[in-house]
Amino acid sequence: MKISARNVFKGKVAEVRPGRVNTEVIIDVPGGLQVVAMISKESADHLALKKGKAAYAIIKASSVMVAID
Repeated sequence: MKISARNVFKGKVAEVRPGRVNTEVIIDVPGGLQVVAMISKESADHLALKKGKAAYAIIKASSVMVAID
């Protein structure tokens, strides 16, 4: 796989929460972190996502917010 996005994290699907229209996908990535994504139910079905399956979290955003306390 070649992709232009620079923020690519390989991990494993921790949980798939299907809804009527969208599916929430939680991916465990190295460092003990999780990435949560909302994708279409159709996309989740097409990718055959299930717990334990290897997957990539690919982040490409036009803006990133930074906050402090």
